Amino acid sequence: MTQDTKADIKSLQFDELEKLVERLGEPRYRARQIADWLYQKRVQSFEEMTDLPGGFRVRLAEEFAFGKLNIVRVLGSRDTTRKFLFRLADESLIETVLIPASPALYGSRSDRRTVCVSTQVGCAYGCKFCASGLEGFSRNLQPNEIVDQIIAIERETGEKIDNIVFMGMGEPLANLDNVMRAIRIINAPWGLGTGARHITVSTSGLAPQIRKLADEKLQIRLAISLHGATDEVRNQIMPINRRYNLETLLAACDYYVSNKKQRLTFEYILIENVNDTPEQAKRLGRIARRLGAKVNLIPYNTVHGLPWSRPSPEQQELFLSIVRQNEVAATLRREKGHDIDAACGQLRLQTKREVQSAVS
Repeated sequence: MTQDTKADIKSLQFDELEKLVERLGEPRYRARQIADWLYQKRVQSFEEMTDLPGGFRVRLAEEFAFGKLNIVRVLGSRDTTRKFLFRLADESLIETVLIPASPALYGSRSDRRTVCVSTQVGCAYGCKFCASGLEGFSRNLQPNEIVDQIIAIERETGEKIDNIVFMGMGEPLANLDNVMRAIRIINAPWGLGTGARHITVSTSGLAPQIRKLADEKLQIRLAISLHGATDEVRNQIMPINRRYNLETLLAACDYYVSNKKQRLTFEYILIENVNDTPEQAKRLGRIARRLGAKVNLIPYNTVHGLPWSRPSPEQQELFLSIVRQNEVAATLRREKGHDIDAACGQLRLQTKREVQSAVS
């Protein structure tokens, strides 16, 4: 098996580790030892697993990759938001954002730290306001590449991550199998040990996958990137709406709410003269009230090369007040990383442009 075709050891579930060690003629407790080395001691090679027999370590290295993310660049923001640009083994670039404490982030405590992770290299869904899809879609991330984003940031910062949000580059539900494998590792006591209620998956509106997620036993949270309260607006900025229109999406949300204990969150990026009208606010409030959902309003982060801009602070506050008239729990996210281009995909694009400029 070549390095390129090897599965990564950090993509395995615990029962798969147990089957692996038995197949290699080792006692089952070796699986626990491997998991401890990977997720508690955070070693970066098989050679560092010193309580495993030498021959066993050699066989593990022959069969499995032991990947790690290389930090290409880190940008710090005035509000302590930090954006990390990682290089993967195949030279692909992805972004991960460390977000400071914010009560608006899905009920997080004021001292919690949240990491926004990526699930794909690029994105195929082409939301018109987003930088992630400007260069198209390359591939899905493997479970280990998702988990390693959290491990790498904890190693770099020395800070414990409390909340995980799948809102970085890519559409998480388009990579649902790998995302769920990663979430089980993140959630498991033998893995990173993050509670399911502190894990949020976002989607632009893949209705069938929302239904699949609703059938999952883990009580993770779901955020819908709505960004428009009518088909007219969503069609303008979110091509996915032409496949799964608002009626289809909200029917899937009904199914999710009926199967889960957690409240839905509607993410709504406010874009000037596109989706920030009082009528959109009224419709959004009615939708959220019917589903018992929370609303998280996010002023648009300007993306170089795209024509959109954020509404004035006064317009933002007016929109918020109208949504709240429907007795909906709604928040307006304050400035987070605007000065470091924290919106998905921007650092990746900026770095690639700089490299191209340097060699041209």
